[in-house]
Amino acid sequence: EVITFSQADYEGVRLPHDDPVVVTLLVELFTMKRILIDNGSSTDILYKHAFDQLRIPADQLKPVKTPLVGFTGETIHPLGSINLSVVAGTAPCQTQVEMT
Repeated sequence: EVITFSQADYEGVRLPHDDPVVVTLLVELFTMKRILIDNGSSTDILYKHAFDQLRIPADQLKPVKTPLVGFTGETIHPLGSINLSVVAGTAPCQTQVEMT
């Protein structure tokens, strides 16, 4: 389905713009707010505090050997990876995907 924006969506936006896109999604039946969409990123990151609030046992994390390198060059070793169900939108216009 096509996603379009009206003039009302541009209210308060100075054009041209490069504002980040921040959304709210349903992740494993929990509402997560302030999710930053960065189409230039090569990974989806869930901070440990948010993971803990999902109440998923840590033993469900799959080991990850590849470290992540931040913009300033710092290296971070992920605790692991996990597949989570994510729902975007509201019925009847919604989609559900599994994300790692």
